[in-house]
Amino acid sequence: MDFKDCVDFANENKTCYLATVDGDQPRVRAMGMHYADDTGFYFNTESTKALAKQLEKNQKVEVCFFAQGKVLRISGKIEYIDDIAIRKRFYEERGFLKEIGVKNPEDPFLVVFALRKGEAFIWTFADNLKEADLPRIKFGE
Repeated sequence: MDFKDCVDFANENKTCYLATVDGDQPRVRAMGMHYADDTGFYFNTESTKALAKQLEKNQKVEVCFFAQGKVLRISGKIEYIDDIAIRKRFYEERGFLKEIGVKNPEDPFLVVFALRKGEAFIWTFADNLKEADLPRIKFGE
């Protein structure tokens, strides 16, 4: 397994579960990752949502993708994306953004963030009792 395997799995199974911390309470929600590439895993939310407020206070997250008996877990610290080309890609490719009131790619209502540095691993049910021993894939270093 290498980072490319993680990127491929995430792109093939974009529905995931993203965990944050709200004070001392863990919070998890289903998310639709927009895309992953060799630079990381890219997401968005809206500035008024609880997720955005939780990320402001603590940028550490864990994301879990699951499909066909295989799990990809990624952990790290998110980075906010100000790059206009990336924000424009989100705005153009995610039509629902306009429907919910995002006016343009620079609109502060649109929060684009990525996991660009962290740790990932893939396991299957066959590895269930060996999770702690599975190799971790460091990325973005």
